[in-house]
Amino acid sequence: MSEKKFDVIALGELLIDFTENGASAQGNTLFEANPGGAPCNVLAMLTKLGKKTAFIGKVGKDQFGVHLKEVLKEAGIDTQNLVMDEKVHTTLAFVHTFEGGDRDFSFYRNPGADMMLTKDEIQMDAIAASRIFHFGTLSSTHPGVREATRSALAKAKKDGLLISFDPNLREPLWDSLEDARREIAYGLGFCDVLKISDNEMEFMTGTNDYTKGVAKLREQYSIPLILVTLGKEGSRAYYKDWMVEVPPFLQEKTIETTGAGDTFCASILNYVLEHGLEALTQDQLKEMLTFANAAASLITTRKGALRVMPEKEEVLKFIQSK
Repeated sequence: MSEKKFDVIALGELLIDFTENGASAQGNTLFEANPGGAPCNVLAMLTKLGKKTAFIGKVGKDQFGVHLKEVLKEAGIDTQNLVMDEKVHTTLAFVHTFEGGDRDFSFYRNPGADMMLTKDEIQMDAIAASRIFHFGTLSSTHPGVREATRSALAKAKKDGLLISFDPNLREPLWDSLEDARREIAYGLGFCDVLKISDNEMEFMTGTNDYTKGVAKLREQYSIPLILVTLGKEGSRAYYKDWMVEVPPFLQEKTIETTGAGDTFCASILNYVLEHGLEALTQDQLKEMLTFANAAASLITTRKGALRVMPEKEEVLKFIQSK
């Protein structure tokens, strides 16, 4: 890939994740306000790995939005295309964590500022100056931001960027699951790198045999690299005629799984940036998944994600200790 200003540019949601953090003296649940949003979690990890990143999105011009902009700057993520909405507040999500780390989300987003991004607010020059365009489906739940997403995606495709897609299905945010399925299918039609979870694979293909599911997707879409995350079962890479599977790094100290998939995705994109997508070997796929699984494992021991991504040396040391 030629020299560009940014390695990865991402479009999508930036919000506050209120995560449970114990109880008060009166027995009331305490919440910690963690900066969040899957695309920016991905960018934060990529920045930790030494890559140049930029974000396209919208927050409210309120205390949370101002804070989020400062957090992105602190993380080294370019914020020139982060728009501040004068009227609509920053989106909030309350995260309930179950024993074992799984989560349930309650969103305050009707509307939320991230939904209000328009295509006219996107700086297309920044997309042209990037190597990879990354996106999910939360920026396709409503007509205006969906149009903005599709406009950015078309620009990225026209300019020859590699396109990375993480469906990141959040069922409560869709008017209907058929809408969600349609928008995921739209994203599948553009992407070169797909990171998809086990439940999303079942949602889109109707099978929990993931190799069969990948075959179904490949019948419809030409996606060079498909990564399937399997939670406590590890992850798989489907590339050419190969399926490479790597076990997880299970943690006794897991607090929550917020950001694990994003950390994994960022690690994959970092490997693609460094090795290309044309001629990966099975050994390289294993190396890529091992690092991504380890990084994802580390983030599950921390509250939040965006501000606490692991360093490369920390991940490598963790792998060597196992």
